[in-house]
Amino acid sequence: MPVNSNRPRLVAVVNSSIAVGFLQGQLQYFQSKGFDVMLLCPERRKDEWDVARPDGVSIVNVPMERGIAPIRDLVSLYRLWRILRALRPAITNVGTPKAGLLGGFAAWLNRVPCRFYTLHGLRFETTNGLKRRLLIHAERLACRFAHRVICVSNSVREKAIASGLATHARTAVLGSGSCNGVDTSRFAAAPEIVRQAADLRYQLGIPAQAPVVLFVGRLTRDKGIPELLEAFLQLNNQFPEVRLLFVGCFEDGDPLPADVRRRLEAHPRVILAGAANDTIPYYAIADVLVLPSHREGLPTVVLEAHAAGKPVVGASATGIVDLVVNGETGLLFPIGDVQALAEAMTRLVTDKALARKLGLAGQEQVKRNFRQEHVWQALRREYLEVLQRKESPRSSILPQPEN
Repeated sequence: MPVNSNRPRLVAVVNSSIAVGFLQGQLQYFQSKGFDVMLLCPERRKDEWDVARPDGVSIVNVPMERGIAPIRDLVSLYRLWRILRALRPAITNVGTPKAGLLGGFAAWLNRVPCRFYTLHGLRFETTNGLKRRLLIHAERLACRFAHRVICVSNSVREKAIASGLATHARTAVLGSGSCNGVDTSRFAAAPEIVRQAADLRYQLGIPAQAPVVLFVGRLTRDKGIPELLEAFLQLNNQFPEVRLLFVGCFEDGDPLPADVRRRLEAHPRVILAGAANDTIPYYAIADVLVLPSHREGLPTVVLEAHAAGKPVVGASATGIVDLVVNGETGLLFPIGDVQALAEAMTRLVTDKALARKLGLAGQEQVKRNFRQEHVWQALRREYLEVLQRKESPRSSILPQPEN
C-alpha cells in the first residue's frame, strides 16, 4: 500500500459486495481525474450477488459483519484504523451502515482531513423498540464522524434531519439524487439486447406473449415480498399467463416467512432466476417492474427500469417517492397494501398504452436528471470544496475543478 503519491488519496469503504455495485465506474472516474483511489470492503458473502470489482482500483479485503457483533466489530475497527493509518488518505467516503460507523470512526481517529458518509437509506425505518434506538444512535454517530453526509435522495435527507442524524448544513444531495446515477446507454433496446432477451425468455420457459412482472433485489421481508406474492396470486387468477420473475437471492438477514418462501418456490408461474451479473436482458423482457419495498434510499432498480423504458409500480416509501411520480412515471400504492398493489399491477398489465407512456416518461427523467457523469461531477465538487476548506498539506496538489 504505497503512501508517497502526489495525488490526493481517496479511500472508499463499504460493507458488502452488493454495495460495490453502487460504485461501478465512479472510482475509475476519480482515478482519471487526478485521485489515487482505493477500495476497502469484505469478500463476497455466500448470500450476496457476485458484483464485478472495479478495474484498475486497488482493493483491500476487510472482514465486516452486517449485523451487530461487538467483538468482531472491534476487530474490524482495529483493522480499518491500521489500514487508514498506513494509507493516510486525504478523503474517505464510507457507505452502508456498518462501514459508515466503523470506517467513519477509524477515519476520525486518524484525523482524515476530508471525511464523507454516503447515507444509502435508513435501516431503522423498518425496526422498532431497542433495535431501532440502537440503529438511530449508530447512524447519528456515523454522521458526526463525517464532515459531510451525502444523502442519496431528498426524502432520505428530510427523514435523516427529522430523526436528528445530522443538520441541514452538514447534509447534501448530489443533483436530483443517487450515489452513482445510471449509464442509460447500456439499457437502450439495441439489436443485441433484443436477441439476448428472446434467448432469456426461451431459457426461462416464458411464452412469447406472456406478460412479465419483474422484481430485482434482495428477497427479504422488508422488500415487501410477502405482499407481492399475495397481490400476484390475485393477478394470476384473472390472467393465468402472467409470470412473476424474481432476480435476486434469499437472505439470512430479515428472512421471508417459511411459508412464503415455500409458496414462491412451488408456484408454477413464479420464476426464481437467482442472482444475475447482467440484469439488462431481464428488464428487456419485463412489462413492468414492481418494488413493494418498505424502505429505500434511492432504488437503482427503478433507475435501471426507467432507463430501459419500463413502467414501475412502487410502494410510497422513502426513496421510491423521489423517482416514481404517481400517474406520470409509474404508479404508487400505500406500503403493505396488497389490494392496491394488485390493482396497480393489473392496470399496467392490461393498459399497454398507459404502461408505455409511464415508461417513456421515466426514461426521459433518468436521461435528464440521473446520468452518471452528472452525479460524479457533483461529488467531485463536494470533495474539492471540503479539501480546499481544510487546506490540508496532504492535499496541496489538488485536481482542478471542472467547468
